[in-house]
Formats: sequence, C-alpha cells, structure tokens
Amino acid sequence: MGILDFLSKQFVDVIDWVEEPGQLGWRVPLADREIQNGAQLTVREGQIAAFFNEGRIADMFGPGLYTLDTSTLPLLTAIMNWDKGFKSPFKSDVYFFSEKEQIGLKWGTAQPVTLRDPELGPLRVRAFGSYSFRVNEVAPFASRIMGTLGEVKVADIEPQLRAAIQTALATGVAGGGTAFLDLAASQTALSEALRAAVAPAFAQWGLSVESFFVESLSLPEEVQKHLDKASSMRVLGDLDRYAKFQAAEAIETAAAQSGGVAGIGAGAAAGLAIGQAMTGALGGAAAAPAPAEDPFALIEKLHKLLDIGALTQAEFDTKKAELLGRIR
Repeated sequence: MGILDFLSKQFVDVIDWVEEPGQLGWRVPLADREIQNGAQLTVREGQIAAFFNEGRIADMFGPGLYTLDTSTLPLLTAIMNWDKGFKSPFKSDVYFFSEKEQIGLKWGTAQPVTLRDPELGPLRVRAFGSYSFRVNEVAPFASRIMGTLGEVKVADIEPQLRAAIQTALATGVAGGGTAFLDLAASQTALSEALRAAVAPAFAQWGLSVESFFVESLSLPEEVQKHLDKASSMRVLGDLDRYAKFQAAEAIETAAAQSGGVAGIGAGAAAGLAIGQAMTGALGGAAAAPAPAEDPFALIEKLHKLLDIGALTQAEFDTKKAELLGRIR
C-alpha cells in the first residue's frame, strides 16, 4: 500500500467542534475517512452532535465525552445490523449544532406596512427593533435549513428570518384593528404580540424566538405633521378659548414689567380686544389652526397666574383638569 493509499484510509479517532461566533451547524468533514471503533466524541456546552444514516438522524449526543461503540450508538447499531460488538471502522455523517442564543440581531420593515387604523384610516407604518433566537429542535433545522450543506451561519438565514418578521407584522398586527396611537403607547405589549406572531414561522425551521423588541414605530413625515396639528387644535380648542389664553399671557407679561399689577388692565384689554376682533372677522367660520403649544406649558402659565393672584385656586383647578382631559 502506497503512502497516498494509507492517508486516504486513515481513521478518525477524535471528533469535536470548536465553533466560531455566528455558526449554527457544521458537518464534520470526514470525506473518505472512517470513524474508528472506540473513537472519542467531545460535545461542549451549548452543542448537540448527531449521527446520520442516509440523511436521517440516528443517534444524538448532548454535552459530554463519549466513547463510540455499540452501547453509545444504539440506533445506528440497529440500522447497520451490528448485533454483535463491531471492531472495524464505520462510516456515518456527523453534524454538530449550536444551541446557544444568537443575540443582537436587527429587524426592520423594508417597505412600510399598511395599518387599518379604526380612527385615522389606512396608515403606512414603519417599525424597527432587535431580536434573538436559538436552535431549539435539531430535526427540522437539519432537514429544512442544514440539508447537505457543510456549514450554516446566522448570516445565511437572517434574510429569511427578517422576511418572516415582516410578514408577521403585516398579518398579525396590521390586520388586528388596533389604533396606531395605542400600539405606539405600549411598545412592550406590541413586542410581545409580534413575538407570538413570529414564533410559529421560526418553529417550522426548528428555531425558537428568545427575545423580541420593538424599538421604533413611525409614520410618514407628512402624516405625523397632520397628527401633530390635529392634536394641537384639540388641546387649544376654539378660537375664543385661544384668545382668552392669549389674554392670560398678556396679564402675566404686564405683571412682570415695571408697571407691576397696574399694567395688567392694559395687557388684558389688548389681548381680549385682539381675540374679539379675530372672532368677529371670521363670523363664526371655522378657525384657522392656532399655533401649537404644549398643554403642560399652558398649565405652567396658568400656575404663574395663580401665584400672582390673577386666578383663584378653583379656576386654576378647573382649567388644569380640562387641559389634562384633552391629552390623548
């Protein structure tokens, strides 16, 4: 026998896998080499080793050190009719799989998803976040993902996983009839809903969703501007109420000037006159959008008027409750 013939017939007596970050599955490159009877198999924490016969799993091993013989390979022994202890080398496809959690993965909507909002009508929503997964069941992962490949990494299946997430977002959430404002208000609840919607798709590949987070939920810029304007109008109310607030600001400004409280009358009169003139000119028509102002800022101004005695405590409490009741 020549040296090349000897090398081609060498036997494998140690089988192990030192995995690299991002690896999910790896086939031991046995080629024409055969596994020695009594060979040592080392399976590290977070790994599963599987022996295959004609594409089907025979025996599987969790973390530990094993000596390969008929006692440790019962299914393969039965398949190959080793009714007695075998002494010669044998051939088998050997795969390793990582059960470690793959963390820090990103997902996002490549195209906006249409949400049928019960209040605002159809909305085009974008969403982004992160997730993690791990190989949970070897059999479906081996048959549907690994196949005859020599190696599978996270990067190899990420596009498929992101597509499954976008589909879940479109069917599980967009068609759920929940208002956008309610979704955005509770991203924790939305994250859990999406995780539940994504889980079945991942499970068909033998994967489990370990964590799922929605980090951003947004609308197109022009739609967001419209919502901001509508929100501002709900807070400020009609033009008459807006004019009264302008008058209150004039009172506060006059009180802070050198004329002190003496200047309040002129400031208040000016503010009310402006409001009355605008109201009269419009003749009861729909008011133009008033400048948006944070309702909490308005409450702060009212509190200042309370401090200088321009409002009673009862008036302040009533106005504060009214403003808080309009915040959505």
